[in-house]
Amino acid sequence: MNFIETKLKGCFIIEPKIINDERGYFMESFNEKTFQRGIGQEVHFVQDNQSFSSKGVLRGLHYQTGENAQAKLVRVIQGEVLDIAVDVRPNSETFGQHESIILSSENKTQFFIPRGFAHGFLVLSETATFFYKCDNFYNKESEGGIIFNDKTIDINWQFDVEKLIISEKDQFLPTLENSKKVW
Repeated sequence: MNFIETKLKGCFIIEPKIINDERGYFMESFNEKTFQRGIGQEVHFVQDNQSFSSKGVLRGLHYQTGENAQAKLVRVIQGEVLDIAVDVRPNSETFGQHESIILSSENKTQFFIPRGFAHGFLVLSETATFFYKCDNFYNKESEGGIIFNDKTIDINWQFDVEKLIISEKDQFLPTLENSKKVW
């Protein structure tokens, strides 16, 4: 696996080693020792989640606060998404900045997002199956979120905003300035 740290300290793009032959392909999608060595820290995942969405579905930007904060290792099993991580760590040099990456079943790339980041994705293909590991259990009382079109973050979603499919809850998330603090 190839681990590439992004401009956001602690966020890594992970490119798997893929072995192709006439039967198809094989790849190791996760190995705890390799993963921890690659990101330079110990992270133990306790929960796996999977979602299926149609083209134009935007989920996010979500995070959990305090002792319930979550690190995530995300990937796409089928389809293609634009994946976004936003640094919401108040004392970070990159606070309010974001990283975007295309994740797809074709490139098999993964994205590690540590605690202290908001996360969201937009489905670019007709459908997509999104899979992610979390290092902490979901806790409703610790939910936080930021509206997808926050002007200070200025994410280019590469999609017609009028055609986005967004849950009612996500349509009314606060701006970064007014969001729940991570710590």
